[in-house]
Amino acid sequence: MPEEPLPVGEISGYLKPEDAAQLESAYRFSETAHSGQFRISGEPYISHPLAVAGILAEWRLDAQTLIAALLHDVMEDTSVTKDQIADLFGQPVADLVDGVSKLDRIEFQTKEDAQAENFRKMLLAMASDVRVILIKLADRLHNMRTLDVMYPGKRKRIARETLEIYAQIANRMGLNSIYQELEDLSFKHLYPLRYRVLSKATKAARGNRREVVGKIMENILQRLKEAGIDAQTTGREKHLYSIYRKMAEKKLSFSEVQDIYGFRVVVRDIPTCYYALGALHGLYKPIPGKFKDYIALPKSNGYQSLHTSLFGPYGTPIEIQIRTVEMHKIAEAGVASHWLYKSSEANLSEMQRKTHQWLQSLLESLGESSDSVEFLEHLKVDLFPDEIYVFTPKGKILVLPKGATPVDFAYSVHTDIGSRCLSVRINGELKPLRTQLRNGDTVEILTAPYAKPNPAWLEYVITGKARTHIRHYLKTMQYEQSAQLGERLLNQAMAALKVSPESIDDGKWDKLLKSTGAKSRQDILTDIGLGRRLGIVVAKRLSNWEISSHEEKPLPLVIRGSEGMAVEFAKCCSPIPGDPILGFIKKGQGLTIHTHDCPVVRKSRVDPAKCLDVEWDSEISRQFDVSVKLEVRNQRGVLARVAAEIAEAGSNIENISMEGEGSYTTINFTIQVNNRMHLAQVMRSLRRIPDVVRISRVKA
Repeated sequence: MPEEPLPVGEISGYLKPEDAAQLESAYRFSETAHSGQFRISGEPYISHPLAVAGILAEWRLDAQTLIAALLHDVMEDTSVTKDQIADLFGQPVADLVDGVSKLDRIEFQTKEDAQAENFRKMLLAMASDVRVILIKLADRLHNMRTLDVMYPGKRKRIARETLEIYAQIANRMGLNSIYQELEDLSFKHLYPLRYRVLSKATKAARGNRREVVGKIMENILQRLKEAGIDAQTTGREKHLYSIYRKMAEKKLSFSEVQDIYGFRVVVRDIPTCYYALGALHGLYKPIPGKFKDYIALPKSNGYQSLHTSLFGPYGTPIEIQIRTVEMHKIAEAGVASHWLYKSSEANLSEMQRKTHQWLQSLLESLGESSDSVEFLEHLKVDLFPDEIYVFTPKGKILVLPKGATPVDFAYSVHTDIGSRCLSVRINGELKPLRTQLRNGDTVEILTAPYAKPNPAWLEYVITGKARTHIRHYLKTMQYEQSAQLGERLLNQAMAALKVSPESIDDGKWDKLLKSTGAKSRQDILTDIGLGRRLGIVVAKRLSNWEISSHEEKPLPLVIRGSEGMAVEFAKCCSPIPGDPILGFIKKGQGLTIHTHDCPVVRKSRVDPAKCLDVEWDSEISRQFDVSVKLEVRNQRGVLARVAAEIAEAGSNIENISMEGEGSYTTINFTIQVNNRMHLAQVMRSLRRIPDVVRISRVKA
């Protein structure tokens, strides 16, 4: 009796006979490996890998990818090894299966950590062979299509992850149809009631609008024919999640969302795209500000098309996309139409290069970031880019997310440019680094060898690359500076025990490292500087100190003002040299300096073990911020006189705010002074101004 034909035969029609035979062999192998396993729906488990392979076959991917799809769960769910797969189906297939399997193999403390780490690994897999992510996307698509059998809580979690990450990766890779289906399926499971209501309303509207849509299509075809343009024209309906998102963002009812239908015009070449655009603008009036040229300025995933919105019949807005056959192929199949593995740089298309650049920028973030959750935050920013196009001084176009600043621009040019960024000229004018860039800006970054990343940049940069490099630099600096502070705190503790630091040999340090599990002496010192360990405890363990009667009160720690990020001067009281001060060790943040009479310290309960005696160094060269409040008569020129006196006294204004009406105004300054005597000198100078009524130093 002849065997029934394998269902795999339905998906291998475009393959060579030898590849189809190999695919059939992989199906038999996978079916045997998964024998006795069932999905939650009750179907044999083999139905899932077969469906995944079927999705990939729709994209007409190669035999290796289809074979890997059939085998993608065997290493995870059965006893089959990577070596067995390599022996039977070749090393490339084994690497693909291993790449997909690795995404879920590690255990984590929290779901958020697990999700973040999986995406780190996914991107690493993409770097070596982008087919890994194509298999993963097909796997997720089939799981979403069959999600109804899951428990509601798990359905929502998977749907949210799909909407936030997988759908956006499909979008960035140009897999347009997959992106839209993943969004709609996620919408269905996240908001089932809204999905049902909107789906019903769309079906009802479809009948009502059919006549209008038919008339518009007829007019478009007629106009293109009159212009001598040979084109394929289709009408398309916005997908449900796109309609829902528009309603939510613009606070519209369904009846107010009029551009549910759009039209696509596919022509033979690029000049004809612009010719067709002109013809259609002559047919219907264009809506101002609604034209986008993605042919001259392609999206970062390689997508190209002309987009225009027109006032159609009865005032109905319609959207039209105009593109070439090749652009349409890329828009529908994206990176799947010609993927990135084993290609030389010379053979990469523009779309491939852009996808490759995007992957590489994410991988740079991956390499720099030690925190998985932080990396996922960067990934989400990079996946939702409303893009702007800006120019280098030489005319090169750079694509950045909407809201990007000159610092984001600098890091996108080169990491070294970002790290040495000092100031910026936008369209020839000097501007603050926090300025948001706009479409068409020409940006020139001014650098200096001594410049370094500023912690304040984190408040306004938005690209993952910039945030990662700034945080990496700050963490490295904090580590080094905290180690230096930790060494001083340890020496201070040893002095209290009457133990000389020179008496602690390498053997004692090695013993301490072994007992604490620390990797190095610098790690111990950093922990002390960051408040994770107490200097006195480490000193006692190093010196085997036991007799408490020998212990003396430690000498005050000298604050030099050059400790960097290891020592923070509290914003609540803004201590300056000359103020009596106290030090507080806060776990993970290092040493914070307050004034003795700080109101915040008085109100809070402070652990005595974390309180340090500190004193100012006798010679400090830097300046410190201090807040001063002035009440002045509201006279013309008074602010200029106040500013002049502050400058004359050798101080600098860091910040200023004003409030009040009528005869008197209150001015709040943050100024920079050397010490308490310098502050007194500045305040004396200000009191000499006739219109200054009252002056005081501000503390919280």
